Amino acid sequence: MESTALNGRMARWQILLSEFDIVYVNQKAVKGSAIADFLASRALEDYEPLNFDFPNEDLMCIATTEEDPQEGHLWKLNFDGASNAVGNGIGAVLVSPNGDHYPFTSKLNFDCTNNMAEYEACIMGIRAAIERKIKVLEVYGDSALVIYQLNGEWETRDPKLINYRRLILDLIKEFDDIIFYYLPREKNQMAGALATLASMIKVNQPEDVKPIQMSIYEAPTHCYNLEEEEENDDHPWYHDILRYRVPRGRPSTKKDPAHTKGLQRKMDAKLGRALCGEESLL
Repeated sequence: MESTALNGRMARWQILLSEFDIVYVNQKAVKGSAIADFLASRALEDYEPLNFDFPNEDLMCIATTEEDPQEGHLWKLNFDGASNAVGNGIGAVLVSPNGDHYPFTSKLNFDCTNNMAEYEACIMGIRAAIERKIKVLEVYGDSALVIYQLNGEWETRDPKLINYRRLILDLIKEFDDIIFYYLPREKNQMAGALATLASMIKVNQPEDVKPIQMSIYEAPTHCYNLEEEEENDDHPWYHDILRYRVPRGRPSTKKDPAHTKGLQRKMDAKLGRALCGEESLL
């Protein structure tokens, strides 16, 4: 602006701005130390300086190892096979140390004998235990032939079973301790039920069935329904009878429909419990 040689545009700006009292001041340089002092004066109380020293530069990641929950804990395996005119099926149940049950079942779409089905069920259960990294296992089956052959007490002469026994002997090398026990059929009902279900059901492709929840009813359902109806009433079962009778103990000549209905409901509930064997009519 102070130059003597001004072009047209600058000359016009000088004329327009001459009516204002404008003072031009050169910008002062800001030192870096001033910014540092400003930040230092407003530092946080819990501030920690960054540590750029990283001695283990070659490490890609750091992870913590957890103890294997299956190591050293005893699991149980129940297996059973079913071969009938309808079809062939196998079932197995893994029981954890906490008592949790894990069922497995498969349908065999090939001709096999009952002993072959028992071996197939045992192999399926053992492989399921290996997948869960179980190291200590007790195996229970209701086939005396399979159990005693695996324990080496009986010889395996059937050519169809020799390869099965050889395969199981290879699989048990994955365990620290595994023992085979004979179990009566009445104590192996869960695995037997799974095997029977698999042998009778018709499936065209593998199906994933959700776990089945089993309940035990000690009495017919209508007995429970009567008890639920009485839960909302705090009076004893004979309350309507007392209200139905006059204070002197003589029967009333007036019959209230509401009282009669309530009395009938209470007597039906008492009769239902008596039929279920939970209460006496006396």
